[in-house]
Amino acid sequence: MTNMDPAPRYEATNLADILERVLDKGIVVAGDIRVNLLDIELLTVKIRLLIASVDRAREMGIDWWEHDPSLSVGQRGLDAENRQLRERIASLEASTHEREGERRG
Repeated sequence: MTNMDPAPRYEATNLADILERVLDKGIVVAGDIRVNLLDIELLTVKIRLLIASVDRAREMGIDWWEHDPSLSVGQRGLDAENRQLRERIASLEASTHEREGERRG
């Protein structure tokens, strides 16, 4: 009888498991790009990338997507409504100025 050691076990981790762990904990990638010429800073680009689940991001106080009109379905109608209101205000102001001019002249 031979005493054979069992083959080492490697725990199989699939992509879904890795993604779940990453989204649960979050990952931050940060970097800066600076362009200088003769000690004069010409350009600075700051890159920040956060990969996390929506719930995790909210726990960290990050919720900018909820207030961005281009990303929030409920906010998209506000752009059109704001444009209409601005046009209406401009029209009312123009008619008020016309009436004031008629009274003076």
